[in-house]
Amino acid sequence: MIQQKINSKKKTPPQPPVPGPGQDAVKAQTIKLGVDVHLGLYVVVRVIDGTTPQPPQRFKPVEFMVWCAKQLRLAEKVFTCYEAGPFGYTLHRRLERMGVTNYVIRPRDWDEYGKKVKTDKRDALAMAQCLDRYVSGNREAFCVVRVPSEEEEEKPSVSRQRESLQQEKQRLAAQGRSHALYYGGHLQGEWWREEAWQRTRPELPAIVVNLLEPLRRLLAAVEAELTARTQELVAAAPAGLPVGLGQMTSQILEREVVDWNRFKNRRQVASYTGLCPREDTSGQQRFQGAINKHGNRRLRPVLVEGAWRLLIFQPDYRAVKKWGAAMLDHKSGKPRRKKLIIALARTFAVDWWRVRTGRCKAEDLGLKLQPSPSA
Repeated sequence: MIQQKINSKKKTPPQPPVPGPGQDAVKAQTIKLGVDVHLGLYVVVRVIDGTTPQPPQRFKPVEFMVWCAKQLRLAEKVFTCYEAGPFGYTLHRRLERMGVTNYVIRPRDWDEYGKKVKTDKRDALAMAQCLDRYVSGNREAFCVVRVPSEEEEEKPSVSRQRESLQQEKQRLAAQGRSHALYYGGHLQGEWWREEAWQRTRPELPAIVVNLLEPLRRLLAAVEAELTARTQELVAAAPAGLPVGLGQMTSQILEREVVDWNRFKNRRQVASYTGLCPREDTSGQQRFQGAINKHGNRRLRPVLVEGAWRLLIFQPDYRAVKKWGAAMLDHKSGKPRRKKLIIALARTFAVDWWRVRTGRCKAEDLGLKLQPSPSA
């Protein structure tokens, strides 16, 4: 009897209405699925209409697609969401082709109350609840990531691989210097090149030479691929770029942004760069701190590096006229110059958006363009 009472108190999750004999199927209006995606496992929480979220379910990727097809027969509309990550947009495109409305959302910390507990079930539940609010009209429930086309998705992969090759080259070079330092040696610069190696090798112990030879072969292979990728990107750069911007810088900007028309105003451009200051405003007090780093992390170093070159090669650029004198003043402290170069990089990103979308010409901003090859 006690067991029967306990079982009777257990609540079963709500299910879509099941038609009786001779009746047409009665569909739910909406089904919302919060999906926590992993390589071989999807954790899913389902919300039917406005009911309480159901307990999490686990699926293999193939099983999940079959189960999603079943949900389309149970509801008028099916909505799903998952976080952007290393798996790209393949799942999104499969769901969209199936007829599901999917949202790829910006990753975030779903532990709103600071409980210091993070599990796949909790993340899927939080995503399902936010998706329910988003579908109901609350557009602040989460941040939707723009999904590029397959052609657009391929473009930044080349520049990002070049960045990875550059980091791998630096890592291998540092590893070689570490080996030499451990045995009392000291390597400087590009120690793996033939001329430098023949000059340094006689001074190194035999064990160090034995350790560095494989690294030299790896560095040669990585450097060859890095050079090929660099030449590919430089060859794709258009003519008529501003003096000092650089072909590589322009290509990274173009490939990371993909489509400059995606931004509706200058605030969206500045926000995407992550170069906006943090702000803590309450009442009559206002405090602005370091940059918030919200947006595309690959744009920030490129824009800052480009800003330093513009400071030298573009004296007539309006942003350089505004902040250039303070930047070159030796009395300006390092924190002051750091703030100014960030402001210059952010302003150039907005101005370049204006140029790329036809809102103005580069000459109108005081930017001097590189001469065309035919000139």
